[in-house]
Amino acid sequence: MMYIDPHIHVTSRTTDDYEAMQKAGIVAVIEPAFWLGQPRTKVGSFQDYFSSLVGWERFRAKQFGIVHYCTIGLNSKEANNVSLAEEVMELLPLYVGKEGVVAIGEIGYDDQTEAEDRFYRLQLELAKDVDLPVMIHTPHRDKKKGTIRSMDVSEEHGLDPGMVIVDHNNEETVREVLDRGYWAAFTIYPHTKMGSERMVEIVREYGPDRIIVDSAADWGISDPLAVPKTADLMLEKGIPEEHVRMVCYQNALKAYGQSGQMEEKDWLEKEPIDQTKKHGGSTVLRGGQKPRVDNDSSNIIEN
Repeated sequence: MMYIDPHIHVTSRTTDDYEAMQKAGIVAVIEPAFWLGQPRTKVGSFQDYFSSLVGWERFRAKQFGIVHYCTIGLNSKEANNVSLAEEVMELLPLYVGKEGVVAIGEIGYDDQTEAEDRFYRLQLELAKDVDLPVMIHTPHRDKKKGTIRSMDVSEEHGLDPGMVIVDHNNEETVREVLDRGYWAAFTIYPHTKMGSERMVEIVREYGPDRIIVDSAADWGISDPLAVPKTADLMLEKGIPEEHVRMVCYQNALKAYGQSGQMEEKDWLEKEPIDQTKKHGGSTVLRGGQKPRVDNDSSNIIEN
């Protein structure tokens, strides 16, 4: 079975992770722009970060057989630095049309402040202007309130719920998200938020329609193999294979494919791995390492 991890911060992961992900069946990833753990203080930091998402990281993933996409946005936590956030908003239009950008995100609320609301609304309007889906980050505190508010504001701005992926759901939020026509994504963590066992029961109760499984693996304690591991557990617990395929592959493709930037042929017909290639003069190899160079036949993926 092939998998898509539609929310993983691979900038924070190692090349060993990429190799393990590819071996586990992950063919494509989506990397949302997010908070790096330490607040950025200059707009140039955002500019370099966005450039890496559409440049180096896209190249690095390809060197390990994975197709990389990203979302571009000002995250809710850093929206509270208003003067800096205003500068970042001027940057966003320069990046949202780049190759491989499949959504505006992850945006929404953290502490649900006035500043977060202001920049969330501005980015919803940007998404409408460029006709891209939206990835919503729901808050870790007062999650249900923040999730409902996220959807209410989205609808105030006239967005089609089918163009909006609400992420970081749990049992408290999933019913309303689905009932209102949004995509409901779940981040699987080793010890917090949503675990694999709980995810199995959600799919059993609600079915596979508009449900998406991802890892959100980043610089913290997280698992870049959360999607294939959860899929394996679903199969073991009797979830039909077609339902597993939908929540761990097909739904993400359908939701983010609305961007026009993501198609199945991107990995079914991708170029073979060639680690002799460079990006801006840089390589994933270090001195003396033998590059991996696959021939065309070794890289064909059966659908």
